[in-house]
Amino acid sequence: FPFHTWVPDGHSSAPTAASMFLAGISMKLGGYGCLRVATFLMPQAALHYQSAIILLATIAIIYGAFATMMQTDLKYINAYSSISHCGFVILGIGMLNKTSINGAVIQMVSHGLMTALFFAAIGMIYSRTHTRIVTQLGGLLKAMPFISTVFVIAGLCSLGLPGFSGFVAEMTVFMGSWQNPDGAYRLATVLSGASIVVTAVYILRATGRAIMGPISNEHALLADATWNEKLAAVLLIVGILIIGLAPFLINHLIMPSTDAIMAQLEKTNLLK
Repeated sequence: FPFHTWVPDGHSSAPTAASMFLAGISMKLGGYGCLRVATFLMPQAALHYQSAIILLATIAIIYGAFATMMQTDLKYINAYSSISHCGFVILGIGMLNKTSINGAVIQMVSHGLMTALFFAAIGMIYSRTHTRIVTQLGGLLKAMPFISTVFVIAGLCSLGLPGFSGFVAEMTVFMGSWQNPDGAYRLATVLSGASIVVTAVYILRATGRAIMGPISNEHALLADATWNEKLAAVLLIVGILIIGLAPFLINHLIMPSTDAIMAQLEKTNLLK
């Protein structure tokens, strides 16, 4: 794996690769199970527990955002923010309409790329500075311009900047959620959307303290990314930009499965 390298103090960066695999791939199995098992195979149960699912998703989004804002470790910031981002997946699935389910699937793919890129950047920073504490970093853009740029791109995708996959995924979920005329569900949509402000706070604060500002003497001579680290990071960035700039490419892949799920739900409603 490109990030399985040895750092000067003799410690391997394998935990970073494991974190990327866990957050980028394994966490998506839960969303897949919610779609294929909980919704497609058990549509009556999905309709019955819809309110509870939306409530829990809203709590996860808001709680995850505020919990992340309290973190000072870069890896914890990424890990806790995943609670909030995965809440958007559950919110989209819980709304049980075509647009929101499409948005949930796009969010699953987007979060896989984004959080893997984030963990990669954090791993590269830690392998050189031997710290992930935000207050102990600063001015990394001067010493490690490529790694710092990767970190900023991952952060901008996380807070939903237009042009990146995070914006497309979250906006699709919100559009689908707002289609539900129920007042309580629309309130959940508004509260979930407000969490983006909190996301912007912790992302921009971490970026400002770790990447910008004066550089310390001990970090002034740090090496930038190697060719294999650059290759892996660029591949993830390309995926983020493709979804952000041409979302119709992934929509064509999602539509057939979404249509099948909606047919199951409509059949259940007709049988009532």
